[in-house]
Amino acid sequence: MAEATPASEPKARSFEPVAAKAYRMLEKMIVTLQLPPGATTTEGALIESLGLGRTPVREAIQRLAWEGLVEVRPRSGLAIAPLTRGDWVKVIDARLGVEVLLARSAARYAAGPMVAQFRNAALHMEKAVLSADAMAFLDADKLLDEALAETADNPYAARLAAPLQTHSRRFWFRYRGESDLARAAEQHVRLIRAILDRDEDGAGREAEALMRLLRRDAESIARP
Repeated sequence: MAEATPASEPKARSFEPVAAKAYRMLEKMIVTLQLPPGATTTEGALIESLGLGRTPVREAIQRLAWEGLVEVRPRSGLAIAPLTRGDWVKVIDARLGVEVLLARSAARYAAGPMVAQFRNAALHMEKAVLSADAMAFLDADKLLDEALAETADNPYAARLAAPLQTHSRRFWFRYRGESDLARAAEQHVRLIRAILDRDEDGAGREAEALMRLLRRDAESIARP
């Protein structure tokens, strides 16, 4: 996956720790299937691919393993988690409650520089639709998730949501992608508007509507 443009990157990323950078790069490679589901690789191959040191890459791998995206196999390398169609429904069901909580909390606290980040996410989603660019949409979606996590002021909920969001993006990229951009972007933008309006109830409803939309997609691909 191409790196997000500077306009869509949070400013803090310019100063992010190397381990966080390694994690972000590997997460993108997994989400966009550059590291395909079920594929095997090695720590050494990833170090060479990323051009980063052994310690930050190892830390990133450990985090990805905890999130269920990578399996560390002693003496035989690393295995990228498979994509099982029916699991997308389970991921969405697990996300529902925490996404509503984050959206409501973000609407309560949205102010200052975070307002610009939410607007930036909405703008880049709309641009992704116009250019039919699923990868750009994923960058904007990641930006929105980070804005939610920071604004909601609930690190426990944010840490619970983050790996589920990553799994969901990977399923969406594999099974929906460019064909579903407009519909997905519209619902995300509705959520962002409710947050910027400081409408807690509305933000909760829009977050729930987004999860229903994704669940319908997940159910449609789970059917034999």
